[in-house]
Amino acid sequence: MTSTPGAASPISWRWIAATWSAGGLFDATQNLLVVYTEHKHPPPWLPLFMTELVSWLPWVLATPLVIHLARRYPIVRGISVQTVCVHLAVFAGISAVAEVWSTLLQMAFNPYGNREWPTFWNTWTMTLVFQVLTFLIAYALIVTITFLVDARENVARQIAETSRLNEELSKAQLAALRRQMEPHFMYNALNSIAGLVRDHMNDAAVSMIVGLSEFLRRSSEDSHRPQVALQEEVEYLQRYLDIQKVRFGERLRVSVDIPAELLGAQVPNLLLQPLVENAIKHGIAKRVAGGTVQVNGARDGSRLRLTVYNDAPGSSAQEEVTQTGVGLRNLRTRLQILHGSESALELRRPNPAGVEVVVTMPFTEA
Repeated sequence: MTSTPGAASPISWRWIAATWSAGGLFDATQNLLVVYTEHKHPPPWLPLFMTELVSWLPWVLATPLVIHLARRYPIVRGISVQTVCVHLAVFAGISAVAEVWSTLLQMAFNPYGNREWPTFWNTWTMTLVFQVLTFLIAYALIVTITFLVDARENVARQIAETSRLNEELSKAQLAALRRQMEPHFMYNALNSIAGLVRDHMNDAAVSMIVGLSEFLRRSSEDSHRPQVALQEEVEYLQRYLDIQKVRFGERLRVSVDIPAELLGAQVPNLLLQPLVENAIKHGIAKRVAGGTVQVNGARDGSRLRLTVYNDAPGSSAQEEVTQTGVGLRNLRTRLQILHGSESALELRRPNPAGVEVVVTMPFTEA
């Protein structure tokens, strides 16, 4: 194997030998048939066949040089006088060497059975005239095949590079969205801790700080993963709820009902927590009596459906703010990046006394 500069693929001697062997066999067989058809007393077939076959050896050895020149001086684009001169000079040189080799073979074996033993000059000039067009076609084929192979590899390389860049872009978008979301929760948690301190609820404040620390530690450990198992997401949600229960006490009632067979599904990282936070912020926090948040999961064929419901009645203005808020807009964007049109996030009111957010996506085992 010999490498060419740049991104071009290496030259395979195996393919070069196989290709020229096939061409040489075809040419030798054709010449043998012509000789045996036109002559009443043809010469022995083996010397003639082997001489014609071996006569292509200079082209086999020169093929890497032609491929290198085809890549360095491409004819299909930006053709110049220098490019034409280089290719013509190389073509002439290879043709001359190939004919010298063929002439020496004929002088050594006289494969056509001529009465007069072949001489160098007569044989070289005669065979060069007959073979020059064939050599030109051979040279043009090498250049053309090189261009087609390189073009196909360039297209494949561009497709792979585009796919890789799109993947990196999606990862960057998910990371940016996650960084946007984490401060949103942090500000609310810190404000809650400040409120507990002002109310002299020091034990509750300490418990909330400890819970927040554990929550952030888990968050930093999983920050590189765009998707996690639903079980991990439920555990992550539970840590968040432990913090919020310190803040709201008996005012916050939570029910999580997700069947065990769904816990292995892949879901976007940090999916449930923003939905529950949204329900608490817009449905529970503003009511003196508090309320209930229900988190449910179900499978519908090949789709996973997660629902976060709160029983607090709200105004249309509140629903509009919730619909277009950072949390839901963020989740819609992440779902679009991961699943495209196969996912959806809807905010709806199943009854006058409650609001729910429904997330649907393909069911995929983690």
